[in-house]
Amino acid sequence: MVDLAKMDKQDICKLFDFSVLPKDSQEKDILEGCALTRKYGFAAFYSSSAYWTPLVARELAGLDIEIGAAISFPFGSTPPAVKAFETEDAVKKGATAVDMVMNIGALKDKRYDVVREELEAFVGAAAGAVTKCILEVNFLTDEEIATGCKLIAEAGVDYAKTSSGQFDGPSMEQFLLMKETLTGSDVKLKVAGVKFPRPQNAYAFLLAGADRIGTRAAPQIVDALEQMRKIGLVPKLAR
Repeated sequence: MVDLAKMDKQDICKLFDFSVLPKDSQEKDILEGCALTRKYGFAAFYSSSAYWTPLVARELAGLDIEIGAAISFPFGSTPPAVKAFETEDAVKKGATAVDMVMNIGALKDKRYDVVREELEAFVGAAAGAVTKCILEVNFLTDEEIATGCKLIAEAGVDYAKTSSGQFDGPSMEQFLLMKETLTGSDVKLKVAGVKFPRPQNAYAFLLAGADRIGTRAAPQIVDALEQMRKIGLVPKLAR
């Protein structure tokens, strides 16, 4: 668990994956997102697909920033072989982190063979890139969330991610269920779809144990850090 009392603003930036995901995104939007990512030094910059990956890789070359691409985004209902191909293509184009949306229809139908197949194919196709699997928890029961997390851990995915950010985000109860289910595993936790007020909620998830927050509001959340410390929602810097 991160210790916000030991983290300055630069450290805090490395807890955020910044993204530009709207359907009508243009090159200028991706370039602006890359510029903000360089300015703040976020952990990653994500676009909605590998279409943008060569541009992002060029703009962020040589920096300690993950080049992120979404896979089967945002619905996750493409077949495992297609997800694997999309992942492999993204990595070839320069992606160093890939976020795949789980087929939650298959999960809800208890077609765990399908989910296992796609997760294993995803990890294999990523070829060492950081892997993150999106559950879209607002569509799932508690039992389904726990089962999805266990399947993610079995497949060796690096991160379990709450949501795509395109629908409703997680409740704190849903996040804590994920955390409890994955305790003792090597899987890290990523939260997306943070509700308003975003700074307060984002820091609450970090205090609750999130390893990463994915949001287009990352600059505003980071800029609110001192205000959050002042009012006591985030602990004061101890070092």
